[in-house]
Amino acid sequence: MRKECHPLLRGRKGDTKYKHGFSVSEMESLASICEVVLPPLPMDALKIRKADQADNDSWDSVKSFWNISASRYPIPHEVAKILTKRGLIEAVLLVRVVLWLLATRLGTFLFCGFLCLGEKWPFINNFSNISLEKREKVMQKWLNHRFLSPIRLAFVYIKVLCLYVFFSWFLQVDENGDNPAWKAIGYEVSDDEKLSNASNTRPLEKGIIETMNESDSTLEQSLAKKGLNVTLDSKSNILKVKCDALVVGSGCGGGVAAAVLASAGHKVVVLEKGNYFAPQDYSSLEGPSLDQQYETGGILASVDSRILILAGSTVGGGSAINWSACIRTPHKVLKEWSENQKLPFFSSQEYLSAMDTVCERIGVTENCTQEGFQNQVLRKGCQNLGLKVDCVPRNSSGNHYCGSCGYGCPKGEKQGTQATWLVDAVDQGAVIITGCKAERLLLESNKNGNGSKKKKCLGVLAKALNSKVTMKLQIEAKLTISSGGALLTPPLLISSGLKNKNIGRNLHLHPVLMTWGYFPESNSELKGKVYEGGIITSVHKVPSNDSKSDSRAIIETPLLGPASFASLCPWESGLDFKQRMLNYPRTAHFITIIRDKASGQVTSEGRISYKINETDRENLRAGLQQALRILIAAGAAEVGTHRSDGQRLRCNGIGENEVQEFLDSVCPVDGALSPGEHWNLYCSAHQMGSCRMGVSEKEGAVDENGETWEAQGLFVCDASVLPTAVGVNPMITVQSTAYCISNRIVDYLRKGQISEVR
Repeated sequence: MRKECHPLLRGRKGDTKYKHGFSVSEMESLASICEVVLPPLPMDALKIRKADQADNDSWDSVKSFWNISASRYPIPHEVAKILTKRGLIEAVLLVRVVLWLLATRLGTFLFCGFLCLGEKWPFINNFSNISLEKREKVMQKWLNHRFLSPIRLAFVYIKVLCLYVFFSWFLQVDENGDNPAWKAIGYEVSDDEKLSNASNTRPLEKGIIETMNESDSTLEQSLAKKGLNVTLDSKSNILKVKCDALVVGSGCGGGVAAAVLASAGHKVVVLEKGNYFAPQDYSSLEGPSLDQQYETGGILASVDSRILILAGSTVGGGSAINWSACIRTPHKVLKEWSENQKLPFFSSQEYLSAMDTVCERIGVTENCTQEGFQNQVLRKGCQNLGLKVDCVPRNSSGNHYCGSCGYGCPKGEKQGTQATWLVDAVDQGAVIITGCKAERLLLESNKNGNGSKKKKCLGVLAKALNSKVTMKLQIEAKLTISSGGALLTPPLLISSGLKNKNIGRNLHLHPVLMTWGYFPESNSELKGKVYEGGIITSVHKVPSNDSKSDSRAIIETPLLGPASFASLCPWESGLDFKQRMLNYPRTAHFITIIRDKASGQVTSEGRISYKINETDRENLRAGLQQALRILIAAGAAEVGTHRSDGQRLRCNGIGENEVQEFLDSVCPVDGALSPGEHWNLYCSAHQMGSCRMGVSEKEGAVDENGETWEAQGLFVCDASVLPTAVGVNPMITVQSTAYCISNRIVDYLRKGQISEVR
């Protein structure tokens, strides 16, 4: 009789598969790996004492956390569910094949070698029947093995999802919605992070139609009530809607375009596949917020798993969940785009004035009255080294101390497009349809229009994501604006039949690597915890020797909730990992951002390819080394990177030679498929350039007015039109570009032919 290692499997042996598709044997292997990732540990391994805890409740929480295992139901099942729902098909297949092999004795022997041998017949154990101690040794070998990239990658998938589930979803079971592990690691969602004005009003209410609340019997009436021309084609089960301008997407590009066009007197419809959240709707809980407001639930990765990509998927897009930084387009970048790309638009007074207008509309302020813990660390380290550190303007008040704006600002102070431009749009009669995804553009042969464009765009065919709405929406418009962002605009254009070779290419990601420093509570000069205060209020620019660039890299601070922290943190052993989590609230992180010269490609939804080149790698290395020096200078007890081997340096009592030796060892290496011994997991929160603007169809996907070269009346108005990477947080650049393009579109509608406004 087979041994049952995990309670979650008891009573279910008769089932061959669970609802998520994984078999019982696969789940047995998965639970065994989850137990290794976050194992129960003996109390004598705990490095803190009861006397160090503020109260008995805190000590009890630490003991509970120390004893708990991630094999506990339902964690492995949630891992399987998320992987099946969100993962690329090849990732799902890889993980399932590995799990299936580990459920067999032969497969376990191939992957684990002599560590799977037992003393009793049949002498070879499958993975779940190996002792926890030996399983940990096996997984440490996988992580360091030069030729086991597939199984290593499968482990990384499981590790990331296991820790994400544990620290964000699994334990939210008490009456307050708290996760009991949070108290052990010193995390709490602040009661202060609430809307200061207790009003329950929803600023976009009068212009919004939320398909999640609609059905086939109500949607037509709801659209008509908003002043739209609606007819039902019952034979085709298509609801036809007519308007002047259709905007697909509601973020930094789409929100601005909707406001400009509506203010000019045009009937505007905005399509948004995400849902609408007003300030009082935000929970500040990491798991639900990522799941509901981020593309692919916040776990979108490139096809080779080297880069984790964060992008907004809600009304307001990235502006609703970004970290508030409002940095104008650097002068050298504008000069480069104007001269090298031959786009004088970017050096024009039109663009410079647009930046002023944008900053005024979204309420950009220059100074911060109180900085959070991480920004204090950055500022102190720079000052101790004599380095320049700049204040970062934000689209909120100077005393805005919200540390959870990345989950939507619960105070209602951050001025994303859902609180500014889209409010302007609905005030002028625009209609926003949420939970509705554009499937393809409606294109026809352009026989009587602009002779240089073979096609003409008539609108889009869309579907509601609510299963109660079975009708398709055919939205017909005089012009259509794709504002789905650099990851979603190219797939829409390509799947609709556009052929320009630049569509989907030239994708820039501002790749990011992180460094960290641990500052014990005894370092009382630095106040607060890692999750408190404004997310980005300070920035250091790593100097460049290149006259064409302002910097080699910029160093800022990130938002890292416990689940994100755990998922990205290197795993060396269960003991080491739990100890890292106990240090979470005082472990400051810096992000090193570069203006990437390399570029990637996106041709279909969710499939992103990208590879770092040598120049970018060297710039990242310079940034990482500078970031570590700043952390050491700020007084960190220990510093490190997120390299897979847990690269770190204990700082107490060390000299300059030891510091330099450590810094020399810091070098970005490729991601999880690298044949090398170690790897870095890159991140990206800025995507741009995948439908870049160009002076000809050979040079770009759209012209200087944002119109596609192939289809008349089809415009792109989002980060994808930027010619190259910006090198700084791109919100102001995207909104300013959108403001200029949308004003040119107003001229297009007024004059009837785009050639007249060129």
